[in-house]
Amino acid sequence: MSNEDVFEKLAECVVENDEDTGADLIGRAIADGVNPVEIIEKGLSAGMLEVGNRFEDGEIFLPQVMMAAALMTKLVAKVQEHIPAGEKAASNGKIVLGTVEGDVHDIGKNIVKVLLQANGYEVFDLGRDAPLTSFIEKAKEVDADVVASSALMTGTMAFQADIENMLKEAGIRDRVKTMVGGAPCTEHWREKIGADVYASNASDAVQKVREALTN
Repeated sequence: MSNEDVFEKLAECVVENDEDTGADLIGRAIADGVNPVEIIEKGLSAGMLEVGNRFEDGEIFLPQVMMAAALMTKLVAKVQEHIPAGEKAASNGKIVLGTVEGDVHDIGKNIVKVLLQANGYEVFDLGRDAPLTSFIEKAKEVDADVVASSALMTGTMAFQADIENMLKEAGIRDRVKTMVGGAPCTEHWREKIGADVYASNASDAVQKVREALTN
C-alpha cells in the first residue's frame, strides 16, 4: 500500500469514526517508516477537514463532528508517540478565539475551535459574549499568532473593528493575524476593517489560518 493510500484510508477512518482500523493503519504505517508528521497532516487532518465540510453542507450534525474530533485526538496521540523530539507538524500556532461581547451565539465558534485543535493548533477560547479587552489581554498573555472573533449579529459586527483598533493601540497588531467570521460577515467587511482573514465556515477557517501563518 502506498503512502497516499494510507493517508486516504486514515482520512476515511476519521470520517467514518473507525478507531480500530485507524489504529491498525497507524501501527503499520509507523512500522513501514512513514513520516509520523505526514500521517497527521495528510491523513488524519485531511479526514477532519472533510468532516467539517460535510457539517457545513448539512450532511452530518454536531454530535458526529464531536465524535470525529474525539477520535482524531486519540489517533493523533498514537502518532505523536513516534514523533522525534523537536519535530512537530508544520503549521501549528496559538489562536485566541471568541464571540464578541453582546453576542451569545457560539455553536459556529465551537466547531471552528474543534477543527483548529484537531489540526494541531492551540486554541484559547474566550467563550461567548467575550469582553473586547479579553481578546487583547489574552493575545498578549499567550503571544498569540491569530486573534479570531465571531459576530453573529449585525449589531455586534462593529466590535470586530474595535478589536483591530485596540490591537493597534496595544502595539501588537503587527505581531498577530486577525480573522473574522459569523453569518453577517463578508470579505468586503474584512477589507473595510483591515482584518487579515475572513472565514466563511469552520473548514475555511482552518485553511485560512494555515495559509496566513505560512505566508
